[in-house]
Amino acid sequence: MSSQLTIVGLGPADLDRVPARTLEVILDPNRHVIVRTLFHPGAAELAAARQVETCDDLYETAKDFDGVYRSIADRVLAGAQTGPTVYAVPGSAVVGERAVTEIRRRAEESSIPVEVFPGESFLDLVYDAAGIDPIATPVKILDGRDLPDPLVFDAALIITQVDRAEVLADVGAVLGKVLDEATQVLVLDRLGDTDEDILTTDLAALTAYQPGPRTTLFVNPEPAGWYGLVVTNRVLRRECPWDRQQTHHSLVSHLIEETYETVEALRKLAPEAPGGEPDFVAYAEVEEELGDLLLQVVFHATLAGEVGAFDVEEVAEVTRRKLVHRHPHVFGDVVADDATTVLNNWETIKGEEKRRDSIMDDIPVSMPALVRADKVQRRARSVGFDWTEPAPVFAKIREELDELTAEAHDPVRAGEEFGDVLFAAVNLSRHLGIDPELALAGANDRFAARIRHMESAAETEGRSLTEYTVEELEVLWDRAKVAQDG
Repeated sequence: MSSQLTIVGLGPADLDRVPARTLEVILDPNRHVIVRTLFHPGAAELAAARQVETCDDLYETAKDFDGVYRSIADRVLAGAQTGPTVYAVPGSAVVGERAVTEIRRRAEESSIPVEVFPGESFLDLVYDAAGIDPIATPVKILDGRDLPDPLVFDAALIITQVDRAEVLADVGAVLGKVLDEATQVLVLDRLGDTDEDILTTDLAALTAYQPGPRTTLFVNPEPAGWYGLVVTNRVLRRECPWDRQQTHHSLVSHLIEETYETVEALRKLAPEAPGGEPDFVAYAEVEEELGDLLLQVVFHATLAGEVGAFDVEEVAEVTRRKLVHRHPHVFGDVVADDATTVLNNWETIKGEEKRRDSIMDDIPVSMPALVRADKVQRRARSVGFDWTEPAPVFAKIREELDELTAEAHDPVRAGEEFGDVLFAAVNLSRHLGIDPELALAGANDRFAARIRHMESAAETEGRSLTEYTVEELEVLWDRAKVAQDG
């Protein structure tokens, strides 16, 4: 008899649910039977009826699950090389059996014929217990030990392989990041057995359950997270009088406002963030402001979708493709060993995409002047027109200050020279790795704080700042600086 491998599914419970043809195969005394695990009623029943080899020992010796699957494949294929072999797994052989995928791939490479009897899947019992039709109710089937990141809540979730307390805790933590703690969770254990356990609990109490090798969770939440935001925005657009009145132009002021509020929240983080010790209070504000800003993006995409221009998923995909195209050193074969090369490549690729006639094209004139100065200088750097170190930039600032001094009597020329001073200052900030907008904002904050300190000091003396001489104000200013700088 030629070498042959048969892979069978034992179904979700006892062997009385296994088809007659599958029973004939697994009980054939001329076939060597390997079961993935004996921790399954059908496998245990089979082991009582005939001699089988188990792979339970491989779970104890392998370093991780990938190692387990490789070792199982090694064992099964070695058996198939010596004679007719059956590999039997719980449930369906084609649902959640990563070792089966590995075995079939390697068997094909080795020209070992494989026959598969899939078997009844536990998923059929889950659908029945949850009372859903997976066609009418979209479902995601997930591995509790390897949940996707990000997890999109756009369908009901069947979470399998929740076989240990630590896996259950991890799953609960991931769900709890987005879902309310009162969200109902259906816990399904030992489905198909006489002692099957089906109970409904809430997310907050989920970890109190003691899972086993056949524990599965079913969750069917309301739209939440990213998907929930999109859905909610569309509902509001239809049903809220204010949302119905909005246009792209009416939302511009909100977009600008939310952008500035986001920047303000980000400024409260430590300069090295996310490095260093995280400030979770500051991060909570950043989270809120990013959400408000994200709503503006979603809202504009909702409006565009109404006329068939694009929707939010298309926005995300266009951006994803852009990132891939502009990072050939990551997704292609271009070599870029430093950030400067990456930025230069980025500008070159971006110019080709936008078909620029000049490297100065498509820099919005409506940008804040400091930000625009930084942008045009970076564009110039992308073609090599830049200093390589800060020293000559200091000299350039001195030169511009001298020119400003010489032209101070002429308001028009002084304005031009003063602009050159600011432009050179932005150039220096870029070479020192300083964001000029944030640096100036910080200077504004420090100045305002010192003025407030001076006002407070004057109030304790029963005076107003307008009553002080210039010399006295200088004294108050110096005190404020000492108090502020510690």
